[in-house]
Amino acid sequence: MANNHTSFDDLAVFLAVLQAGGFRDAARQIGASPSTVSETVSRLEARLAVRLLSRTTRSVAPTEAGRLLAARIAPLFAETNAAVEAAMSAAGDVRGTLRLNVPGAVMFDILPPIAERFLARYPDVRMEITVDDRFVDVLAAECDAGIRYGEALAQDMIAVPIGPRVQRSGTAASPRYLDARGRPGQPGDLFGHDCIRTRFQSGAMTTWEFACGEEELVLDPEARLVVGTGAPLAAVHAACAGLGIVYAFANWLEPHLAAGELEPVLPDWWPTFDGPRLYFSSRRFMPAPLRAFVDLVADMRSDAPKPP
Repeated sequence: MANNHTSFDDLAVFLAVLQAGGFRDAARQIGASPSTVSETVSRLEARLAVRLLSRTTRSVAPTEAGRLLAARIAPLFAETNAAVEAAMSAAGDVRGTLRLNVPGAVMFDILPPIAERFLARYPDVRMEITVDDRFVDVLAAECDAGIRYGEALAQDMIAVPIGPRVQRSGTAASPRYLDARGRPGQPGDLFGHDCIRTRFQSGAMTTWEFACGEEELVLDPEARLVVGTGAPLAAVHAACAGLGIVYAFANWLEPHLAAGELEPVLPDWWPTFDGPRLYFSSRRFMPAPLRAFVDLVADMRSDAPKPP
């Protein structure tokens, strides 16, 4: 029979190995030696009488039992950390760590000014930002909140707008490219052009969506150049260099349009969509840094100029 008095610290080390993807990185993060971390996990497996991790010379991955255990205990550790940070802030000063999981799209001009103001206002708070384009369970990922566009959220999640309430996306290319290859008159003309596409970490290509009046189109043109979403502005810079037509957020294109480096393509077909949302669980005690961040986001939205 497994020993029921499993060490809380041993479970924390097990989670650290999973999140770091290996013993060496986990040891570096928690300030222990790799051999100590390995021995700790082996001791935990012996107590539970089940293998939790599959080890090879190159990788560490959870077994089914390890995955199930991590899914159950990760939220408990997140809740514990939140309670500790709340106690640290009981005297009135907000302190602790705020962990966010965000897509690369918000790292250009949406999140940085918010983070800058937040860190200036709360000098005792440490901020960790994980950039990930996949939709993740923020509790399982040991994050306090996430930011995403348009994904359906679980019923126990709260979502609030962050940044612009409405955004646009569109196509553009350098004047030099358009002079040489012609200017598309309708979305279907894009199939005859060099297109610069972006790919999510999941492997899926980002879609090219268009709207004009009541008509809406989704195109999947062949890509001459593909850039990962982890470097979102690389595709825009490639278009500025004359390599083809890019589809991107309008706010990414605007500085280059104003400078004459890019020219809008099919501007009557540029669609609008809901801006990003900050989401977090309604099931957990809200740590003081997250509460302060949510309040700051609300304040900045109320101070933002209203559209005409």
